[in-house]
Amino acid sequence: MDKTLLRIDKFLQQHHVMSLATFFEDELSVCSLFYAYSKDINSFVVASDEKTTHIKHIEKNPNIAGNIVLETKTVGKIQGVQFSGEFKKLDNDMLKKLYFQKFPYAKVLNPQLWYIEVKHFKMTDNRLGFGKKLIYNHN
Repeated sequence: MDKTLLRIDKFLQQHHVMSLATFFEDELSVCSLFYAYSKDINSFVVASDEKTTHIKHIEKNPNIAGNIVLETKTVGKIQGVQFSGEFKKLDNDMLKKLYFQKFPYAKVLNPQLWYIEVKHFKMTDNRLGFGKKLIYNHN
């Protein structure tokens, strides 16, 4: 497996909340979502209600962007991942299982699950040098 994707995966496994941006016509939306990530499928799994603005956007324009960051005031420790991809309804039992393993309490809520097929990652990791960027594009 690609070393860059392994480094990104290690960061993603240490966190659980993403910011997600959507767009349709002239309306922008941003939300925070709990996620589980699978490096094997290069996809995030999230839960969200179909009545939300971001899901209404996605039904018309599934292209999304998002980020996950480590909050720190220490410049040398700054890390974060930006990503873009396509948001889809989940029909993969392995990904459902992954989500409920990470968030077992969510199962009783019977949430609508979705997945984000990641097309592009950009990771900033100042531990490797100020402003160091790691890029991964999924073909």
